[in-house]
Amino acid sequence: MVSLTSFPSRHPLTLAIGLTLGALGTLPINLAVAAENPATSTATRSYDVPAGPLGAALSRFAAQSGVLLSFDPALTADKSSAGLKGSYGVDEGFARLLQGSDLSTERDADGGYRLHTLRSAAHGEPLQLQASSVVGDWLGSADALDVYNHPGARDVIRRETFEQVGASSAREVLNRIPGVNAPENNGTGSHDLALNFGIRGLNPRLASRSTVLMDGIPVPFAPYGQPQLSLAPISLGNMDAIDVVRGGGAVRYGPQNVGGIVNFVTRAIPDQPTIKGGLQTEVSPSSSQDGFKKTGNLLIGGTNDNGLGGALLYSGTRGSDWRQHSDTQIDDLILKGKYSADDVHTFSAMGQYYEGQADMPGGLSTAAFDADPYQSTRTYDSFWGRRTLASASYAYTPDADRELSVTSFFTKTLRSGFLEQGNFLSLSPREYWVRGIETRYSQAFDTGTLHHEVGVGYRYVSEESHEQRFRNPTSTGVLPSTASLRDRNSRGETEASAVYIDDRIDIGNWTITPGVRYEKIASRQDNKLNGTRAAGRYNTALPALNVLYRVNDRVNLYANTEGSFGAVQYSQMGKALASGDVEPEKARTWELGTRYDDGLLQAEIGAFLINFDNQYESNQQTNDVTARGETRHRGVESSLNYALEALNPALSGLSVYATYTFVDAEIRENGDNKGNQVPFSSRHKGVVGARYETGPWQWGVDGSYQSSQFADNANTKAENAAGNNGEIPGYMVWGLRGAYDFGPQLSDLTVAAGVRNVFAREYYTRSFDDNNSGKYLGQPRTLYVQTSLAF
Repeated sequence: MVSLTSFPSRHPLTLAIGLTLGALGTLPINLAVAAENPATSTATRSYDVPAGPLGAALSRFAAQSGVLLSFDPALTADKSSAGLKGSYGVDEGFARLLQGSDLSTERDADGGYRLHTLRSAAHGEPLQLQASSVVGDWLGSADALDVYNHPGARDVIRRETFEQVGASSAREVLNRIPGVNAPENNGTGSHDLALNFGIRGLNPRLASRSTVLMDGIPVPFAPYGQPQLSLAPISLGNMDAIDVVRGGGAVRYGPQNVGGIVNFVTRAIPDQPTIKGGLQTEVSPSSSQDGFKKTGNLLIGGTNDNGLGGALLYSGTRGSDWRQHSDTQIDDLILKGKYSADDVHTFSAMGQYYEGQADMPGGLSTAAFDADPYQSTRTYDSFWGRRTLASASYAYTPDADRELSVTSFFTKTLRSGFLEQGNFLSLSPREYWVRGIETRYSQAFDTGTLHHEVGVGYRYVSEESHEQRFRNPTSTGVLPSTASLRDRNSRGETEASAVYIDDRIDIGNWTITPGVRYEKIASRQDNKLNGTRAAGRYNTALPALNVLYRVNDRVNLYANTEGSFGAVQYSQMGKALASGDVEPEKARTWELGTRYDDGLLQAEIGAFLINFDNQYESNQQTNDVTARGETRHRGVESSLNYALEALNPALSGLSVYATYTFVDAEIRENGDNKGNQVPFSSRHKGVVGARYETGPWQWGVDGSYQSSQFADNANTKAENAAGNNGEIPGYMVWGLRGAYDFGPQLSDLTVAAGVRNVFAREYYTRSFDDNNSGKYLGQPRTLYVQTSLAF
């Protein structure tokens, strides 16, 4: 038996608590001393217990209510709770947390509580255990239990956290996840329509080495032929969560997954008629931008009693950031529908129209940066794009042992822009069409003492592309049009099939999942100017093994190994196939880690190793492919979140959190660069912060740190005159935020204000080989205000 209010007097959190509490001292915090007597069974108070493992949820509730709860951890093993938020008495709170389980609480003579099965209250009748159900989609709803039971490194950041840290872009959220590096917008991705991030030391340029999804549907405009996010149709205002699976998911999601799987989860269709809206306005006082930058979002939706539901989502951006020539306009509209005819059949559909345009400030030379880091010397550069998405899904769940799903999707994308390229100005319209269908089937069964869930799946994707470039001499000062000289006109096609099978085997406290994914890809690109064709066929099997061991209700261990495969991209195809020097990228990843969650303290630490056989980079200035060859990425990722009420009830509402990542990304190919650090990878990166909630008030402080990087394979330290090469210094910046919730009497109006980069720390990144390369200033001190309403 364990007592959930018996906590050790000390925890190894000295550094994190010291840093965060020291910074938090600047906030107007008034800690109320907890009452000496525990809560009565009927008195109500406000609780906020997140969904997750049942034992952890009960632990947190007991600590918040000040009561003693004793139970055998075996009773809560493999059980989950939907959590609890609102005002409840102790008895009602326990009942809601235990809803749907076979458990109940009973108050003893000393005022404490004991957990027991319903059998003891049912006059000795046999216990009816809950049926085991198939997992089906591993990404699922990304709830706390999905994450806790995942056999690899995985983190989910939810909408509540988006708001608590004042994030207005996906980049800001991704930077909070261990192992992820999402630099400031730079290069040809130096605008808010693009997304740059790299995982575990991989080059962050346009996120080309991760499988990026939105509700399980590929986000890149050509997921095989051009898996880049120069146009990333993802608006944070339309998202409920960002789910980053760094390991343990390669069998089901691929192919380019050496950098993990990143799934953007759109806002759910509400159960009740709902209208929600939010607006964030920000300004950087020291910059020379013209006016404010505003981001807004809206949700309208609900579900009828007959199971038919729908939602309209909108997110928009207007204004400039801290650089001159950075004006941005984005509109993102999503329509979702769902119909649950009964418990067996579910139909859903989604449509999206995303459109945006932005000026690109471009990189600065060293002299220009020193003179004015906010200026832009590239007044011709701009980018625009639009994307249309349509998808439909059907799920068939006849019982707890079987699940079938089918999803089809279609996307049409245009990305274009003007770019100054030395002695000429270019216009580069590129269009892409993608059609796909994916089906998955899961079947659970028992063989003796083993419980199996066998999953099989198949995905077919067809891509078409049309890439053009038109040009005018820079000396004319006239922007090109489609009537100008055309020096690029190519059409590409890709047909890709992927099939997987895995077997999730439960035996005792172990879950062992062997599996294999097989990819078959045929690509071609036709040069319409000279009549030549480049074509290639690739196929490979990618075996994987995931292992999870549940030490007890609070601790598990995981290990896995998996392979990754990336097809040759359209931009590399001609050079790759003509010379024979470039083959599809292949890598193998190994992971080992552990998680702890008792409801008050959540902690994780894991080690990883990635061996890349042949890593390549494309130089945007020379249009060449650079063979970096073998690289090795190894390191440690860790995170913790600690509710300090475990130390003293007077600290109720105060929590601290921290992440730390060490990455050793090294070039291993023989040659002059062997042993050098892979460009744009930091050895050290982390986040540390604290939150305090009391009544309607919420206060927060956090800091983010990363160590230095290099811009080239040679690890050049000295800065050149162009500003595109040289060491990129490390930095640490801090943020503050305060919020007040007016509650339901004022339509849940919440008003917040915050500051990013409180101490105005100047930092920058570089773009090395883009046509608009150079130095890019990081975000200066920025003030923001948030408001939100719900009806």
